[in-house]
Amino acid sequence: GTAIAVAASRPEIDLWGAEPSGADDAFRSLRDGRIHPSVRPATIADGLLTSLSDRTFRILSERLEGILTVSDANIIRAMRLLWERMKIVVEPSGAVPLAAVLEHPDTFAGRRAGLIISGGNVELDHLPW
Repeated sequence: GTAIAVAASRPEIDLWGAEPSGADDAFRSLRDGRIHPSVRPATIADGLLTSLSDRTFRILSERLEGILTVSDANIIRAMRLLWERMKIVVEPSGAVPLAAVLEHPDTFAGRRAGLIISGGNVELDHLPW
């Protein structure tokens, strides 16, 4: 939905997706031009474990520059940074966009970037730090 809205209202914006390297079915699917199902994903970002649908694959293929993959270590780093600096409670899946900026700085160097950071489904007794 976000890709559709942004592409329609601001077509000059480069849109990037991001996902954990341990659950990289969207990355592999866009790279290869066909859907790769998510099989045995392994990531702290449990909200990003499902496979792409045909509709989602088509939308992402048409509108994204690409998908950036990120390590769980950088997802945790991004979560902690958001908690410490911005006082935002964010679940691992919601921290993936910031993890992408941290892990792929050359993609965003010298550019303005907007990130969608969502989801606060975190058990405080099980924080990864």
